[in-house]
Amino acid sequence: MSVLTVAPTEIYESGDSALRVVAISQASEDNWLTVHRLADWLESCGAEGLHGAVPTYDSVLVEFDPILVSARQVRAFVKLGLLELDHAGEGVQTPREFDVPVVYGGDFGPDLELVAQYQGISTGEVIRLHTEKTYTVRCLGAPAGSPMMDGPAFPKPVPRLKDPRLSVPAGAVAVAGRQAVIAPASAPGGWCVIGQTPLSVLNIRKEPLVPYKPGDILRFRQIATEDFNEFLGMDLEPLELERPR
Repeated sequence: MSVLTVAPTEIYESGDSALRVVAISQASEDNWLTVHRLADWLESCGAEGLHGAVPTYDSVLVEFDPILVSARQVRAFVKLGLLELDHAGEGVQTPREFDVPVVYGGDFGPDLELVAQYQGISTGEVIRLHTEKTYTVRCLGAPAGSPMMDGPAFPKPVPRLKDPRLSVPAGAVAVAGRQAVIAPASAPGGWCVIGQTPLSVLNIRKEPLVPYKPGDILRFRQIATEDFNEFLGMDLEPLELERPR
């Protein structure tokens, strides 16, 4: 468990039923931890009129019912939450780890060569850079709770596709800018797809629908094309739950 250093914040009105709280320290990790722990505190406090708190990399959108509570009251409540975190030195729970088998290139990763050419490196080096680090889930994005993560240490940011695809398959492993993601469900997309995992990331029969949450850690592992079917249909699960390798 690590200790939270509460970052300074600024609070802005976002329409008539939400506030946006932005962490503004020079330490991106402190910013991320602050907004996520604040979101957890707001979600668990049970305050009347609060609909939810949606955290991202360095900000959290606090939604409320303006009939039940005013923006000024919510602002004061957010400040109280930040003081509570600062006073308690709120810790961050030990993250769960996930192993993600991936087939890179070919039909599974149609943009692998494009990414390699843009970076001026080989496709093998793209795969090495993508698999050599661990990835912290920074926030959940669209569609369907996609795990948004800081990307691999490529020489340059990866540009998005000029012509986005009308459909990217579930399990697509993609990169864009300095970010990385897995697509839990089939959807349109303009990120560069470099591989695909055979595991099911989204399970509509379970709650929550995706197994990870912000703060959890993912590691990608290359597998051969002929091993894809070995994992097909299995759910992505934390490492403490055994599955064939």
